[in-house]
Amino acid sequence: MEKMSTLKPAFDKTSGQGTLTAGNSTPLTDGAAGVLLASEEWARARGLPILAYLTTGRVAGNDFAHGEGLLMAPTIAVSEMLDKAGLSFADIDYFELHEAFAAQVLCTLKAWKDPDYNRDVLGRSDVLGEIDPAKINVKGSSLAYGHPFAATGARILGVTAKLLSQDPGKRALLSVCTAGGMGVAALVESAA
Repeated sequence: MEKMSTLKPAFDKTSGQGTLTAGNSTPLTDGAAGVLLASEEWARARGLPILAYLTTGRVAGNDFAHGEGLLMAPTIAVSEMLDKAGLSFADIDYFELHEAFAAQVLCTLKAWKDPDYNRDVLGRSDVLGEIDPAKINVKGSSLAYGHPFAATGARILGVTAKLLSQDPGKRALLSVCTAGGMGVAALVESAA
């Protein structure tokens, strides 16, 4: 921990105020991932196991270049998706939040419980609320595994499907920030 506190900021090299370091940011890694998405009928006809169901999803964007918050679009996608599904955080067993930076997830969690952010940005009259930290990234996520561009979403979905296949009757929420101003969210449910 002492050595990590001495790491120099990765992006702010002049002001001394930067907080993103190699210790709390995802490494850009080489990697690949694959997910087979199919109808239940197609999979059963071929004798393939069904690990989980991708039940709904949402994509949202924001204008981060003009102050709407870099990597904050997932907050919008999640809010809209949960409204569409008629669900709340209390209905979710696992949260897989892609963390381009640890600070990004911390900002997302803070935003979801902030009344002003919920009203002004998400257009909500209620607050999405807090998430039990024990339910977040229970198998590790991008800080642990790395951030292979173009493979992160498939990796997150694959890990979540396997987790749910081993824990029947559960539901997971996936949240991914991508390309600065885009956010992707999905709900995945166990097959059993």
